[in-house]
Amino acid sequence: MYAVIDAGGKQARVQVGEQLDVELLSAGPGDEVSFVPKLVVDGDRVVAERDPLEASSVKGRVIGLAKGPKIVGFTYKAKARGRRRYGHRQWYTTVEITAIDFPGAATESAAPQAPAGSEDETTAAVED
Repeated sequence: MYAVIDAGGKQARVQVGEQLDVELLSAGPGDEVSFVPKLVVDGDRVVAERDPLEASSVKGRVIGLAKGPKIVGFTYKAKARGRRRYGHRQWYTTVEITAIDFPGAATESAAPQAPAGSEDETTAAVED
């Protein structure tokens, strides 16, 4: 089972146990965060309708902060001797996905089992 979430204006495909960097959140390390999925895939079942997705959630735990790659910029103004070099590193929040809560996922994936007493009756009928 996996889900597609929207975090910080970007979408990411996540599974339970995965770690990902999302745009900076106000949560601190150890805090629980929740995302609303845009798409949930459970085996052969793909759900993208609004009502079932609003009832579901993707939960995660904040691991810590991380810095993205350094971006170097340079501006130049001709004939004025104007030069400026600058850099930027974006902060990200590292989140570990702990659960994908989707109503009906466990009931449909579990195979129905017959009661223990019914097996004895069927084998007794075959033997007669």
